[in-house]
Amino acid sequence: MTNSKFEIDRKKIKEELEKKQILELQKQLTSERKKRLIIMSVLLSALLLTIIYGTLENPFIWTFSKIGNRFTLQYRALFIVWASYTGFSILFSVIALMTLEQYSTKKHYSYVIIGAVFLFLTSLAPSLPEDMPFWYYMHLVTSGMFALFVTLGFYPFILWVTRENPRLRTTCYIWLGITWGGSIFWYLTFGNRGLFEMWFFVFFIIFLLYLSLTLFEERIVKLSIRLLRDEENLNLGIEKIFIDLENERQERRTKRSNKKE
Repeated sequence: MTNSKFEIDRKKIKEELEKKQILELQKQLTSERKKRLIIMSVLLSALLLTIIYGTLENPFIWTFSKIGNRFTLQYRALFIVWASYTGFSILFSVIALMTLEQYSTKKHYSYVIIGAVFLFLTSLAPSLPEDMPFWYYMHLVTSGMFALFVTLGFYPFILWVTRENPRLRTTCYIWLGITWGGSIFWYLTFGNRGLFEMWFFVFFIIFLLYLSLTLFEERIVKLSIRLLRDEENLNLGIEKIFIDLENERQERRTKRSNKKE
């Protein structure tokens, strides 16, 4: 009798553990989908803001900083908003991707953070050499530091991603060449004009969008495979997960409401 009871308890404990494990996977899957949606929404809004701001004046003539410093106070305020939001978007998405991929080199996280701070400082320093030469040179220094630290933080991470995901190697190298190489090409061709800045930020953000879509999708597929091994249709199985989770949340809300009453 004791052995039979022990066997029943073992079976019950095993079922509870399996149920708990499935629930954790469900929550993790939901969380990854939400993160991907948030990151891509932030990046898309930053891309739209970059295009709008960069084309307020002719980008073949005016750089982003000149647009913000040589026209109206509204343009200057928009320049600060653009730099702040774009820096935050780059920082937020890159850190999220590093965390997703369990990238362990902490100093590269710090470099990306420092780069975002320098972009914000660049917007605060007036680019007016004839009126404020000191702040103009500070502007040049901070903009250079932004480019340096973002590259120091992001480039090693991409090299690591290509080693961990060999199928992404060619695509990542092409995007790096388009983003960094294209920006340098336009700078050497047209000089210090807005085109090279527009090129860099637009294609860098698009690159981050591609990475967010691809890396999160891989993570979601891996979780789904673990969770839905016995499902014939993976897509229907995933939708069922979210229906089950929503039903469970609704049950918890109902229980809390009943307790309050």
